[in-house]
Amino acid sequence: MNDSFTMMKRRTVLKAGGALTMSFALPEIAFGQDEVTLPRNLERNPNLASWIRIHTDGTATLLIGKVELGQGTVTAAAQCCADELQIDLARLSVISGDTIQGPNERTTAGSGSAPGCLPAVQVASAEVREILVQMAAEKLGESADGLKVSDGTITGANGSVAYWDLVDGLDLNVEPTGKAKLVPTSEHRFIGQSVTRLDIPPKMTGGEIFVQEMNPDGVVFGAIARPPTYEATLVDADLGAIEAMPGVIKVVRNGSFLGIIAEHQDQAWAAAGALSAQANWQVKSVLPTHDGIYDWLENAENVVPKELVNTAPPGEEALVYENAFYRPYHMHGSIGTSAAIAQLGSDGVMTIHNHSQSVFATATAIAKLLGMEESKVQCIHTQGSGCYGHNMADDAAADAALLAAEVPGRPVKLQYTRAEEHLWEPYGSAMIMKTRAGLDADGNVANWNMEIWSTPHSTRPGGDPARLLSGRYVDPPHIMETRRDGGPPNYASARNGVPLYEFPSTRVATHFVTDMPLRVSATRGLGAFANVFAIESALDDLAHLADADPVEYRLRYLKDPRARDVLMKTAEIFGWDEWEGGRNKGRGIGFAQYKNLQAYTAVAVEVQVVPRNGRIRLIRAATANDSGHMVHPDNISNQIEGGVIQGFSWALKEEVKFDDTSVLSSDWTSYPILTFSEVPPVEVALIDRPGEPYLGTGEASQGPAGAAVANALFDAIGARVSRLPLTPDRVKAAMDMG
Repeated sequence: MNDSFTMMKRRTVLKAGGALTMSFALPEIAFGQDEVTLPRNLERNPNLASWIRIHTDGTATLLIGKVELGQGTVTAAAQCCADELQIDLARLSVISGDTIQGPNERTTAGSGSAPGCLPAVQVASAEVREILVQMAAEKLGESADGLKVSDGTITGANGSVAYWDLVDGLDLNVEPTGKAKLVPTSEHRFIGQSVTRLDIPPKMTGGEIFVQEMNPDGVVFGAIARPPTYEATLVDADLGAIEAMPGVIKVVRNGSFLGIIAEHQDQAWAAAGALSAQANWQVKSVLPTHDGIYDWLENAENVVPKELVNTAPPGEEALVYENAFYRPYHMHGSIGTSAAIAQLGSDGVMTIHNHSQSVFATATAIAKLLGMEESKVQCIHTQGSGCYGHNMADDAAADAALLAAEVPGRPVKLQYTRAEEHLWEPYGSAMIMKTRAGLDADGNVANWNMEIWSTPHSTRPGGDPARLLSGRYVDPPHIMETRRDGGPPNYASARNGVPLYEFPSTRVATHFVTDMPLRVSATRGLGAFANVFAIESALDDLAHLADADPVEYRLRYLKDPRARDVLMKTAEIFGWDEWEGGRNKGRGIGFAQYKNLQAYTAVAVEVQVVPRNGRIRLIRAATANDSGHMVHPDNISNQIEGGVIQGFSWALKEEVKFDDTSVLSSDWTSYPILTFSEVPPVEVALIDRPGEPYLGTGEASQGPAGAAVANALFDAIGARVSRLPLTPDRVKAAMDMG
């Protein structure tokens, strides 16, 4: 691997002016139109009763299948519902992620809640409002067209009637017509406002909102005795000695699965630790190590090659640029370790409170794991303290259920230790991105080529018990099928691998490795973080070769006006044109539209490097975002700022270490993350697009943030570090090579 890029020739070029072309996205729904096509999530769940309930006490309930991960989706959905029902937000409660009660909106992932859930909520709510208005018209003896609605009260010439007075005759077990008129944008009371989030008050007052802090009456505690490594099989274990330990209620063995049920949490953990230590395991040493993973990727046997795009034959080249970029395995690094509470009721229903993003598919997988009917497993989403992506929330739900089946009637709470979470969670995949670009005589990109190597990016439960950690250890073990890469337009390993920049000739290809040395699954953004890091780092190198400003150089190839607006707004609030560097200081910028179809985000950052040891200090950052029509601006701002901070952490610190047998990163010392004192001020500018579709935001800023740091480092030291993380040792080595 070579951390420096190849330069065959350098030319001074004229700065090219960019032409502005206009393009328009067709909204999934249009505000106030006469007729609508049903949004996809409503089309999949076409029963209004599964979305809306009206109560006689003057309240309403919204039911959604998407869940709250800290991104504010539940509040945004409530805002949309309240505006379309034309009721005060205080009247509305929300049930989310209940596999028995609510609509199945599948997994909450891929920044898909805003574009998927919110239009469905709006149309369903509008349909219910029109049903109620028609009922009121019949009761008042006048035309529905002349009636007005205010906070659930329908008023006409002959009097008024409230929603709550119509409940007796209300039947919402009907399909939506697709013809209900939406409330015009100009009449929105809540959409576009940063209202108080529904989940914030209990978090501020110490309410039991996280599953980790819940302890129902009669609760007992579970723990799992893990093997020493992935490829391990239990030979034998002295269960009697463990059963005699204080507080132990039961020791559970199923194949190579070992579990503990105890009266108290510390007793369960102590017994699980003792059981792991004394059990006899057959262990294999088959891992390629963290330093060997990139050679392993390039030489793997089970590879599925695919050419994603090849727009035109290569043009003439006056200069050739080549570089390779490397992303290590990343943890989710959830601050609170995964947990769940399960109880087998007298009715034979296994009820599981858990913080999975895929409660519906997880319920199906657990039913198969337990040999139960799907209708007998109910997952109820309960918030967990931190995660975007597939961490161990699903595993905790399955493990709690496996133990709860052994003690019917008793709620079993299971929470992993820090070491267990670090060592066994599914990581974000390691990746290689090789870039090659040809420049013409004027320094413009003539040809762009990128090839991507990656293992899978998703082993979410998907209804398959083999994708639950303990599924591989029970008897008989569940064997995971060969994983496939994602398809267009979102991809998985190649997410954001196709640049939004319009080059004369573009080729992107993937080498998808189906084997998984380490357990991997969806981590925030999937392959987008690494691909944006590679593309944006290469663009900066090309701007340097062309003796061009990095912002201006990007604008040459960005034709989407919204992309240009975001890039220029970021440069403006950063003060790009007025910036004056100093010794060992640098500035960098990165841009992407997430998946090339969701939110647009650019990030600029200023850094300072300490020459003595290579440490990078983040001084300040600025970012602009376009997420379409904004429902809750503060939610969007929080998501962008949080994503920037996580992108900085990935870029500077995070890397899973492992040897040929097992993972070595078991705590925050061996897997450090960005600390509060290292977080710089982040200025966020939001661009609102009223009437445009809602665009997913949660994964939009990580890639641009990581790239911006790498580019600022290059600007500060004059050398490119292409392997993440940008540790002091790697930075110092690049500076010494100078």
